[in-house]
Amino acid sequence: AAMEPRAPYDDFPVVFLPPYESPPAWVPPHERVFHPDYNNELTRFLPRTIALQKPPGAQLGFNIRGGKASQLGIFISKVIPDSDAHRAGLQEGDQVLSVNDVDFQDIEHSK
Repeated sequence: AAMEPRAPYDDFPVVFLPPYESPPAWVPPHERVFHPDYNNELTRFLPRTIALQKPPGAQLGFNIRGGKASQLGIFISKVIPDSDAHRAGLQEGDQVLSVNDVDFQDIEHSK
């Protein structure tokens, strides 16, 4: 079988990167555990439970994006500063996995 003709190099975009001006300081391996640049603490990425009550007629204090139509889950796109949601620890970029035992990983935005 004949090999596919290779695309000439000219067809590929050329990307120019800025010079690498300030490489991070070298940290000895035994100090990396305590060094913020080498922090591999993953607990902040794990699911957590946030208790948030919606007072009647009040806003929840955050906006969401995503849903089934976008083939994504539901994500927090904005948290209003000093809102109950903000005080409860909700952060922009959080994925909402479930609310009151309702699975949000395959739910429509409007629901």
